[in-house]
Amino acid sequence: MYKENGVVHDDDDMHDIESEGFLYSKEVVERHESVFSERNVTYSEPLLLKRRNTTSQAAIIGANLCPVESLDYEIFENEVFKQDWRSRKKVQIFQYLILKWGFALLIGLGTGIIGLFNSISVENIAGFKLLRTTSLISEHRYLEAFVVYAGINVVLAAAAGALCAFISPAAAGSGIPEVKAYLNGVDSHSILAPSTLFVKIIGSILGVSSGFVVGKEGPMVHTGACLASLLGQGGSRKYGLTWSWLRYFKNDRDRRDLITCGAAAGVAAAFRAPVGGVLFALEEAASWWRSALLWRTFFTTAVVAIFFRVAIQFCSTGKCGLFGEGGLILYDVNSFTGTYSASDLVATILLGIIGGLLGSLYNYLVDKVVRTYSIINEKGAAFKIMLVVAISLLTSCCYYFLPWISTCAPCPTDKTEICPSVNESGEYKRFQCKPGYYNDLASLFLNTNDDAIRNLYSSRLTKEFHISSLGIYFATIYSLGIITYGIAIPSGLFIPVILAGAAYGRFIGTLFKPIATLDTGLFALLGSASLLGGTMRMTVSICVILLELTNDLLLLPLVMVVLLISKTVGDSFNKGVYDQILKIKGIPYLEAHAEPYMQNLVARDVVSGLLITFSGIEKVGNILHALENTGHNGFPVINEPPFTDIPELCGLVLRSHLLVLLKAKIFSKERVLVSHDTFQRISALDFGKPGLGKGVKLEDLDIKEEEQDMYVDLHPISNASPYTVLETMSLAKAAVLFRTLGLRHMCLVPKSQLRPPVVGILTRHDFMPEHVLGLHSNMNPH
Repeated sequence: MYKENGVVHDDDDMHDIESEGFLYSKEVVERHESVFSERNVTYSEPLLLKRRNTTSQAAIIGANLCPVESLDYEIFENEVFKQDWRSRKKVQIFQYLILKWGFALLIGLGTGIIGLFNSISVENIAGFKLLRTTSLISEHRYLEAFVVYAGINVVLAAAAGALCAFISPAAAGSGIPEVKAYLNGVDSHSILAPSTLFVKIIGSILGVSSGFVVGKEGPMVHTGACLASLLGQGGSRKYGLTWSWLRYFKNDRDRRDLITCGAAAGVAAAFRAPVGGVLFALEEAASWWRSALLWRTFFTTAVVAIFFRVAIQFCSTGKCGLFGEGGLILYDVNSFTGTYSASDLVATILLGIIGGLLGSLYNYLVDKVVRTYSIINEKGAAFKIMLVVAISLLTSCCYYFLPWISTCAPCPTDKTEICPSVNESGEYKRFQCKPGYYNDLASLFLNTNDDAIRNLYSSRLTKEFHISSLGIYFATIYSLGIITYGIAIPSGLFIPVILAGAAYGRFIGTLFKPIATLDTGLFALLGSASLLGGTMRMTVSICVILLELTNDLLLLPLVMVVLLISKTVGDSFNKGVYDQILKIKGIPYLEAHAEPYMQNLVARDVVSGLLITFSGIEKVGNILHALENTGHNGFPVINEPPFTDIPELCGLVLRSHLLVLLKAKIFSKERVLVSHDTFQRISALDFGKPGLGKGVKLEDLDIKEEEQDMYVDLHPISNASPYTVLETMSLAKAAVLFRTLGLRHMCLVPKSQLRPPVVGILTRHDFMPEHVLGLHSNMNPH
């Protein structure tokens, strides 16, 4: 029965069409895609699309096909898994606990080794390039110096672009949005594959060494997550790595926890900030958190910190080439005495406001640039590489030619450093100046990004950077950071933002110098904090990361103030940069809060697709037909007479579990419950999460014609306790419940017992604003 334009129609008014053994309603066939978007069409109860010769399966308007694969973070309570858990001995439980902490240790060590390799490689490759360029400039071979400088940059950039274009396109960009989406429950294609890990490591080294305005911090987070995912695959049957201990991790929940540890370890390795890594995972990356995970994440980052401490002590002896002089603290700022005046507070508030405005503008422009680049990148690998080479040439020209407009300044008489500098990371670059003079812009541009930040934060360099040079450097880094993100190389956003913020922070500090008590180096630190808050929209984790970076706890109050102000100002204009990138990529990320307009809708208002249900004991042919003709990943299982007095919801069965069951061919000729001994032919390990998408595929099945008329018992593999909500529940409440519990499917049950036991399924797609507003176009999104 359905209602249209106020007229109630009986089922006799509906014309049945025979198709593949199903009797479909003509109205549904022609209109099921648009019926709910018409405001004058409502249904008094779901339309049943009955299958010929049986009532065990029904297709109801109540399930949408989500275009992106979701993850199963819910504990699947079916009889097979329950029996596997009951059969575990104490020693096996102890093995599981040991492995959890053992994997945390391996993630910390592995990420630390990769981070050290990354840092050593970048320092030596970039150092060789800068030493060669500086040597040619000192010999007044300026054109040859530019050719060498730009040529090395282009070769390195083209190599990084080729790796991303041909081997792993998923490795391009920061990687933080994708890791954040995975921890939210979205399984993006190849985002944690071994090829992605390889390209992320090598491509990040090549990209940073080539002089791009990018950092290695975002790629390190992605690298740590990839490493954790590989460890959590639960072994590999393909390569014979099927150690029985590893089977405990063949599920999304444990793998999610490992990837959270990997993301935290990535931040710890990139910034040498272990506590900041934990807080980054808590504040930005993870969507679900618990105290047990906090301990393991902290342990992982502690391993990274200890490893770096030992490695840096070893490298300080000169055995790592040009790397190792910085120590564990990347940018040591220890001149602050802990006192500041009212003028310092005014300058801090001003920096916060400017950071919020510049950060929101940065996010807006990055959004436009990434959308534009995506059009170019879609044309093929050659266009990706050409875009990378073009941006590399532009960056090289800016870095090499802009210092020529700066005037030479005499070396300070009270200097503690050699002036002009003679190494690749000096604070006083001579460039084209005569002996005894230095070029302040060259000291910033012709340095690695880390050395440039170190120079801007330095309290020793009080008058070494002219205010015009700081303005030029800020405008260049700010602009290049925007147009560089989105090209086909691994690229982080932290370092460009820190660099640009340090430049305008020191610029403001120079203006306030006559009345301020803080030195310009501390203003540079506050500038970095303000722009980070204005772009990333993080507060606690950035605050701790900056304090661990600079070793200056006394500056904590000012950093907190500037972060709070910049985030508040930025939130008034747009979302954080990672949230915008998630939207550009079309990833269905579930926010922690529901949209306000969802309060005016109920759960049944957003379902419009076809819901396929199975009987507790179903025909093989019916299951095979449903799998072949739908893309659904979850199917409600309904118990019907004679097994129950009335139809009732038995549970929920996953597509992947059905494929395993069909491949095992546990069939019977009669419609009867299968004995427990029959299911001993397959184990819980067979139903575990496959590694890298190598599970059973539909084309792997070999079902003969006579087997399609046999029956299969779905009770042992059905989740007997799926999460269900009333169809009249507020959509906002359902959205919060769905995200909080980390669900993949949420069953809608009717308010009346006279209707089918389940009337719809909600997936994350149903909570997306685009879907909801598409169905209810007359609703005000604000």
